[in-house]
Amino acid sequence: MKIKSVTVLLACLAGAAHAADGDAMRGEDTFQRHCAVCHGLEATGHGPMVTVLTIPPPDLTRLSARNDGTFPMTRVVTRIDGRDPLVSHGSPMPVYGDFFEGRDVMLPAETGQPIATSQPIADLVAYLQGLQQTGD
Repeated sequence: MKIKSVTVLLACLAGAAHAADGDAMRGEDTFQRHCAVCHGLEATGHGPMVTVLTIPPPDLTRLSARNDGTFPMTRVVTRIDGRDPLVSHGSPMPVYGDFFEGRDVMLPAETGQPIATSQPIADLVAYLQGLQQTGD
């Protein structure tokens, strides 16, 4: 009985680790569809809606650089899913309703404590991590 429980637990953990990677290609598609209007096609904060936003969107290619070289996983996930709201355009992010909802994926946060999120956010994070630039 113990061996079966351990096997099931290991299988679940392996699945969670695999899902935590996210799919950067799906993330790019999600970014282009839902985020580029504010953050720009290159994710540098120069989207066509920037002139109507109260707070200009940040350059998402410099998130790690502005955080001492560490990708701010917790801040990114919680900003996107609304747990850390930033009211820059009249409503907290995201403005796409339930598309980003869910807690079926665990991502490894910079603190060592995993953070639960949805698959679309995991994919988006994988894409954003690949955009990070170093240096000035």
